[in-house]
Amino acid sequence: MAREPVVPPRPPCALYLITPPAIPDLPAFAKTLGEALDAGTVAALQIRLKDVEDAAVLAAVEALRPVAQARGVAVILNDRPDLAKRSGCDGVHVGQTDASYAEARRTMGPDAMIGVTCHDSRELAMDAAEAGADYVAFGAFFPTTTKETEHRPEPEILTIWQETVETPCVAIGGINAGNAADLARAGADFVAVSGAVWSHPQGAAAAVRELDQVLASAF
Repeated sequence: MAREPVVPPRPPCALYLITPPAIPDLPAFAKTLGEALDAGTVAALQIRLKDVEDAAVLAAVEALRPVAQARGVAVILNDRPDLAKRSGCDGVHVGQTDASYAEARRTMGPDAMIGVTCHDSRELAMDAAEAGADYVAFGAFFPTTTKETEHRPEPEILTIWQETVETPCVAIGGINAGNAADLARAGADFVAVSGAVWSHPQGAAAAVRELDQVLASAF
């Protein structure tokens, strides 16, 4: 039987938004993004495009970065510290098979935000935190169609992390309005959401509004 989470007092869990893996119409998506960001509190936007040329990534950042930054939302690029630095992103997120944290920090500089995927491993997360990562990401907590996943941590990993480490943690993978509160209560500082926002039947703004309310009432 899972134990009741006991985590130190901390700011409310916030939404970490991830783009769809493909954005065929950038101007239309930029408008949708602006509406979504206006609908609730979003801490960060990760631009995560798969199987596209560098030019497409740079075009996406050029279109979306001003929309997010104008609203005080940090812009994080997935995988590519070089493109993140070049395009004026606030930070970069690297996986275990991408650029290393050290390489990302050298490229991005001391003030950039750098997050590291740690799957279901507190050891990987501890290594990243000790190296200086700004946040670590655990997941996938639930089945997701956004990307292939091999790891399925239990929510308790968030609780243990909160009890022992100050570095913020992000929960990712299959998160929606129906399960986000459980992860927030378990100890997530941020919940990363993609499909549940962009595929919401009432639209992305409605999804963010709903998630914002769920997270605000999680405690």
